[in-house]
Amino acid sequence: MWCKPTEKQLSKIPAFYSGEETPLEEKVIHMHFFMGGSDWYATEYNPEEGNFFGFVILNGDYDMAEWGYFNFQELCKLRLTFLEVDRDKYWKVRKAKEVEKICKAQRWEYVKV
Repeated sequence: MWCKPTEKQLSKIPAFYSGEETPLEEKVIHMHFFMGGSDWYATEYNPEEGNFFGFVILNGDYDMAEWGYFNFQELCKLRLTFLEVDRDKYWKVRKAKEVEKICKAQRWEYVKV
């Protein structure tokens, strides 16, 4: 991972289940990872296990995109010939309903902010 987040950056992501009562549209996306046509959006983090909860779109497949868990160490190991997963260092924290790709996959109306 070229732009791997620091422990300090990861510590700013809320703990698992802290947003359990929050509607999906209102969940805050704290970090975005990407590789080719795949995107991982992190809303919560468990440092003990290195797991994130968030939204994942694999290979641009919006129909099969879903909310769930993904592991940071496994994400760091993903490689495709000359590509590897990277973190969007210009990502601005925002709600899921403000992320165009998530809106497309969830079939929510996207309103550019």
